[in-house]
Amino acid sequence: MNYIIEPGKTNAPVFITLHGTGGDEHSLLPIGKELNANATLIGIRGTVQESGMNRYFRRLAEGLYDEQDLELRGKELADFIYTLAEKHNFSLDQVVLIGYSNGANIAINLMLRDASFKKAVLLHPMYPIEVATPQHLKDTHTFMSFGQHDPIVSVEESKKVLNLFAENHGSVAHIWTVSHQLTYDEIAAAKKWLEAL
Repeated sequence: MNYIIEPGKTNAPVFITLHGTGGDEHSLLPIGKELNANATLIGIRGTVQESGMNRYFRRLAEGLYDEQDLELRGKELADFIYTLAEKHNFSLDQVVLIGYSNGANIAINLMLRDASFKKAVLLHPMYPIEVATPQHLKDTHTFMSFGQHDPIVSVEESKKVLNLFAENHGSVAHIWTVSHQLTYDEIAAAKKWLEAL
């Protein structure tokens, strides 16, 4: 997998940044710096191509995931993060997943499959999949943002993600914005949430 790393201070968080459709490993680095100037930033590029745009997993149509591919890519990404932790000498306890749109969706998959991923900032996520009750979500801390008039993620789908974590006893904070585009308000709210962790 293609990635970029910008080392931060030793005891600071490690932000794994996961871009939206059409982004790359550089896309969320400025947001990572805004969230915490001392954090180590690791941007990872999705390996799937859709009409020339990078993604983390295939979809069959808008809002319809290729669930088999999602599971395969999720495992690959989790294994790759483990490899990066060993190579760059950081602990998974330091990791905060920072995902936007498609990147937020693969971050959910990581959190559902592996109890090592406990903290995340999920910006405009969607997860239209039935999942078994994930007992370990009670140990997670998640910040989420959603758009009230998001043309990609409906309010119903947004609430489904929120409820997935809240109903399984995860610690959840969230903010509603206007659409699918990132805003200063949600980044500022995420920064405040991270500082309080």
